[in-house]
Amino acid sequence: MTQAYKFDTVSQYNAFNNHETLHPLVSIVDFSKAKERTGSRMTFGIYCIFLKEVNCGDLKYGCNYYDYEAGTLVFISPGQVIDVENKVDYYQPMGHGLVFHPDLIKGTPLAKSLNEYSFFNYNTNEALHLSERERKIVFDCFDKIEYELSQSVDKHSKRLIASNIELFLNYCERFYDRQFITREHINKGVLENFEELLNSYFSSEKPYSIGLPSVAYFADKLNLSSNYFGDLIKKETGKSAQEYTQNKIIDIAKDKIFDNNKTISEIAYELGFKYPQHFSRLFKKRVGFTPNEFRNLN
Repeated sequence: MTQAYKFDTVSQYNAFNNHETLHPLVSIVDFSKAKERTGSRMTFGIYCIFLKEVNCGDLKYGCNYYDYEAGTLVFISPGQVIDVENKVDYYQPMGHGLVFHPDLIKGTPLAKSLNEYSFFNYNTNEALHLSERERKIVFDCFDKIEYELSQSVDKHSKRLIASNIELFLNYCERFYDRQFITREHINKGVLENFEELLNSYFSSEKPYSIGLPSVAYFADKLNLSSNYFGDLIKKETGKSAQEYTQNKIIDIAKDKIFDNNKTISEIAYELGFKYPQHFSRLFKKRVGFTPNEFRNLN
């Protein structure tokens, strides 16, 4: 039976990894100090970023598996559950990690911007694969935080630690942008599949049975998290996934409007709108004319 652990505090996670707690709200963890262990199920109430140097088994987040291997960064936020599967033999953990409690950053600029780092919500096929140069930058950031933890606490400590965490996260955001570019051929395939899914959706009965498709619907079909999928589409097209979907809806609507045998309400229902006035409002916003005005103009 898989062991289950819950980590609500930094000290609990430090104890699990045989690590000294220098600060109750933040820690840099050296996993080589941990005792040998097998796969387990872990629930987190803290933020964790792992740079593991050994394959510790398949990481399962929800129903999907993390695109994870030795030398990649894995991001976990409070409330997430990770299963380490297919690892029944004991292994020695290796690598480093940054863990911090949400209370650490309260009252700092990072508290306001943390939600902007969408990679904390990525969950499958989305680990950050680092180059050797990027790994050195990660360790440099960890060293700066660890240095502050080794000093006596003063009025500057919280701000400096939070600032260094923010610096580290900003680098990670840059690294993810690089990954989007270097994996462009993969991303193009996702965009093509997204386009096919859009065409298939609106040529089926799904608009009647499901309604307007959500970004989460297409992300799920492509085995991606909504955040990662949205970021990928934005990088490739310059538009959000929602904007891209709405453009497709408007394109299809324009073709349908030329069919004078259909009322505007019928077209709205065919596209998945629950209320025709919502369709008219979106059409006017995107095209500059109401559907009826567009029909009369053409």
